[in-house]
Amino acid sequence: MSAQTDTPGSVTAVYQVSGMSCGHCEGSVSGEISQLAGVSSVKAVASTGEVTVISAAPLDEEAVRAAVDEAGFELTGRA
Repeated sequence: MSAQTDTPGSVTAVYQVSGMSCGHCEGSVSGEISQLAGVSSVKAVASTGEVTVISAAPLDEEAVRAAVDEAGFELTGRA
């Protein structure tokens, strides 16, 4: 899925993360990604492995990967 613009000045991207199994996992991933510059919203769903990120501009995928790694999970790519 390519990044899409929802409202002026925001971009939504959906990533696939492996290893999340509970609410704590969702919180860990969301917390790390939310620290990236420009991120305004993060929603992680353990049951699907999808993480939806809304940001002011497209994010560098390597920065997202590093944040997910820091949380102890693996970014497998875009959903």
